[in-house]
Amino acid sequence: MPGSRTGRPPVQRTVRRPAAVSRPLRDNPVRRLYTRAQKAWDRPLTAYYLIFGGSLLITVLGLVMVYSASQITALQMALPGSFFFRKQFLAASIGAALLLVASRMPVKLHRGLAYPILAGAVFMMALVQVPGIGMSVNGNQNWISLGGSFQIQPSEFGKLALVLWGADLLARKQDKKLLAQWKHMLVPLVPVAFMLLGLIMLGGDMGTAIILTAILFGLLWLAGAPTRLFVGVLSIAATLGVILIKTSPNRMARLQCIGATDPGPGDACWQAVHGIYALASGGIFGSGLGASVEKWGQLPEAHTDFIFAVTGEELGLAGTLSVLALFAALGYAGIRVAGRTEDPFVRYAAGGVTTWITAQAVINIGAVLGLLPIAGVPLPLFSYGGSALLPTMFAIGLLIAFARDEPGARAALAMRHPRFGRKRGAGGSAFDRRPRRWNTMRRRASAARPSGER
Repeated sequence: MPGSRTGRPPVQRTVRRPAAVSRPLRDNPVRRLYTRAQKAWDRPLTAYYLIFGGSLLITVLGLVMVYSASQITALQMALPGSFFFRKQFLAASIGAALLLVASRMPVKLHRGLAYPILAGAVFMMALVQVPGIGMSVNGNQNWISLGGSFQIQPSEFGKLALVLWGADLLARKQDKKLLAQWKHMLVPLVPVAFMLLGLIMLGGDMGTAIILTAILFGLLWLAGAPTRLFVGVLSIAATLGVILIKTSPNRMARLQCIGATDPGPGDACWQAVHGIYALASGGIFGSGLGASVEKWGQLPEAHTDFIFAVTGEELGLAGTLSVLALFAALGYAGIRVAGRTEDPFVRYAAGGVTTWITAQAVINIGAVLGLLPIAGVPLPLFSYGGSALLPTMFAIGLLIAFARDEPGARAALAMRHPRFGRKRGAGGSAFDRRPRRWNTMRRRASAARPSGER
């Protein structure tokens, strides 16, 4: 090998290879779907759509199931087959109007209605005990006749009254920084709640009393009640509940029917057992809409308290899981509204309404599944009953108003303009004739970050 001019051996140079081009990693479709779902879940209007859409679907499906479950009962009473459906549809129409009105009302007006609604509810609940005015249905003296086949249950409006009045009371006390004292946290919230409970229990309606107690505990928990105070009030309520249950043979019989698979002596657990029969015979996709067997006189209250059992028989596991998913979405949206607001009244009212609807749904479905005693409470927005439907739809309107009032949602709704600009006219300027470019919702949401959206 020849040497170099300097006499040194030549340096062997390594040949540089071209750098490998980094190929983009394949995007995981599951991760991409999760990312898109998370972005959609965090949008400002998610709670608004969940509340409005979920409540609408529950109400419409409830109307269908009321028509299917009540036909045989109506015919047995020598009434037209669509009798109960027509009454429920009328109540749903009035409730839809109440929902729209409540969803457009400002928060100040909601707070202004708290005391009038409370006073009206207490007055009507007292009228129930007046002879000649109050009516007894299924052993409970908690109805007022409005003439003909129309009746009203004032205790259902007591739930709405406690939510609005309790939220306004706690919000005013929080503004004055009085909730740190346990006396201000309990008084007058707990005495007024116990007054409503007393009026309800005079009529023997244990189920509604349980829902009202759940609302009271929900408000105390949202107000930040200390553990000792919370446990104390819970102990008093539990003691009163045990006394009321043990002193009533009917309530003791219902308690003994939890998990029953046989009607027992005297058919004491007939309703609970046949509710399980209806769910078991539905299978995955059900026997078909209108094809229930249990509603032919075997299952009492098929269109009211046990409509979920008829739903499981006709629509199967798919139908019941769909109803559960809708209630879960509604509950999540209510919690989200209560957790992201800075207005104490909105937080307490949204939390109270969410506690009300969620607790009532859990108690009703738990009784149908045999996991809880039969409390005689309807499934919210789903079961037959105008007295329960009207205040519930007004409460849903409250949640919609609160969801619309979030800064991020308010900005997104304010930027909703027509997709196209003004019509092109001959007299317009060149700027007016150009097609407008609208900001996307994502840009509008990012501009409203101070709302608490993450």
